[in-house]
Amino acid sequence: MAAPLRSKKSYRFAFRSSIFIAIIATVVLAFLLWSFSIFNLVVLIFAAITLFATSFITLQIRIDKFIYKKIKKIYDDVELLESSTLPSYPVSTDMRSLTAEIEKFAKDKKIEIDTLKIREEYRKDFLGNVSHELKTPLFTVQGYIETLLDGAIDDKNVRKKYLIRANKAVDRLIYIVKDLDLITKLEVGDLNLEKKSFNIIELIQSVFDLLEMKAAKKNITLTFDIVYPKPIFVYADKEKIQQVLTNLLVNSIKYGNENGTTEVSVENLVKNKVIVRVTDNGEGIPAVHIPRLFERFYRVDQSGSRREGGSGLGLAIVKHVIEAHGEKIYVESAVEVGSEFSFTLEKSTVQIEEVE
Repeated sequence: MAAPLRSKKSYRFAFRSSIFIAIIATVVLAFLLWSFSIFNLVVLIFAAITLFATSFITLQIRIDKFIYKKIKKIYDDVELLESSTLPSYPVSTDMRSLTAEIEKFAKDKKIEIDTLKIREEYRKDFLGNVSHELKTPLFTVQGYIETLLDGAIDDKNVRKKYLIRANKAVDRLIYIVKDLDLITKLEVGDLNLEKKSFNIIELIQSVFDLLEMKAAKKNITLTFDIVYPKPIFVYADKEKIQQVLTNLLVNSIKYGNENGTTEVSVENLVKNKVIVRVTDNGEGIPAVHIPRLFERFYRVDQSGSRREGGSGLGLAIVKHVIEAHGEKIYVESAVEVGSEFSFTLEKSTVQIEEVE
């Protein structure tokens, strides 16, 4: 139970029992007084009141102590005393309220146990994925170094080629570790956002320019849905939003079809919000995978072949960055049709001033 038992004490049981005891005792006393010819109504009434009061107090104290001991034993049995302390005052004698408390406690514990099981599964998946992601480049570096130590170092051409490949594997390791560090900061809320006003259209175009060569390898076109003649200003951390856009566009290129298109649009959502949509006509995502897309290292391709590179943290970072801004991210996808990732951003007052 989350809080000490502070239920209002119920005196019904003690009250009814005391009346019953007082009536029986008074009848017996009246019979005895009548038998000895010393019947006195005042004495009988006084005795009845005294018996009722004494019985009520005694029963209530005893019941309180009895129930307190039983409830304390229950608390001890479930080891709840580690996180909370039982009250030193008498607990409720209303069995219905106690039953309700115990049922609530049982439900809460079941939810807690189910949550722990889910977290344990997530922990196992996470550790397995981390080890897999780190193992590949580590073994690659180790293989090249061992080959060089076994004599290949004497061949200049082989030496240079292997060192370049080993260096690429080290770069991948650094990339993964940096992403892990970033997402850890995001999850614990240890990332300070430097919000400012900037033109989101200009930022999207700069990301297009950065990824132009990557997209050209698969002949994928990066484009806006329409021509935006005027700037659209938002208020956010420009560097982090650039990372969000980069991660989403890189994903669309990775899983896009040859000669495909990735389209970005910026639309008014409500008075003080815009929504940025990144839409592609790629291979799409099966519905069963969508709820887990933003988990760390989760991959739609479960074969383990890792045909596409990356740290496996891109979408997890996107989610945490957007949520750190107090915004929402959405995903819609259909297999062999394409995917759309969208997120909201706060409009900047700069844009309002320009329009005015």
